[in-house]
Amino acid sequence: MSEKVKYCRPEAYQLFGEQLLGIDRTENLWKAAAAIAMHALDDVRLDDIQDRLNGLAERVRLGAESGREVALQAHLHRVIFDEEGFVGNLSQYRSALNSYLPVVLETRQGLPILLSLVYKVVAEKASLRVEGVNSPGHFLCRGYVDGQSMLIDPFFGGELLTTDEARRRLSAIVGETSKPDHEFFPTASHRQWLARILRNLQRLFQDENRSNDYHAMNEFQQLLTDSHSW
Repeated sequence: MSEKVKYCRPEAYQLFGEQLLGIDRTENLWKAAAAIAMHALDDVRLDDIQDRLNGLAERVRLGAESGREVALQAHLHRVIFDEEGFVGNLSQYRSALNSYLPVVLETRQGLPILLSLVYKVVAEKASLRVEGVNSPGHFLCRGYVDGQSMLIDPFFGGELLTTDEARRRLSAIVGETSKPDHEFFPTASHRQWLARILRNLQRLFQDENRSNDYHAMNEFQQLLTDSHSW
């Protein structure tokens, strides 16, 4: 597989491709995201990332002795946002580091889509159900507790939003829209999740005239597209 690569770091490309075989699993999603970071970073270790995510989830489970979903949700918010302080990086929003999972885990800052990834992985390891929401202009999460759904904005400290509140927030970014909720707040497939991470980096590298990195993201994107036919 990696012999086709011209711009992307071969081991990163190889790891990314391996995850696409089981991309519907959340573990493969975060490992594919780590592979994107591996193109730029020298010290990406999947075991270290796994240990960090497992540790966060264990703290959530230990804090919710009853095991009830409402308790797990409350402690998920406490661990991720109150104790760890995960939040959007407003001061350096247009840094590629905000799109690299190992860096986001270390600095606790990043883009909405990477913070949402951390939130989803930890939530699911703690036996909660979370989806990505592929909204225009701003990525969100949708959590489920006792059969009820809620919108969560990890970029703003895990703020819980009603549909109307989320619509107003997103409309301020992309302009007014008359789209129905199911189009304005669509569930993100894992492939869509990865494609959006890559598009963010493609735009950034293009704007910064980082040609080799831009083409490397194109190679990831093409591999993601081609994998539909595997």
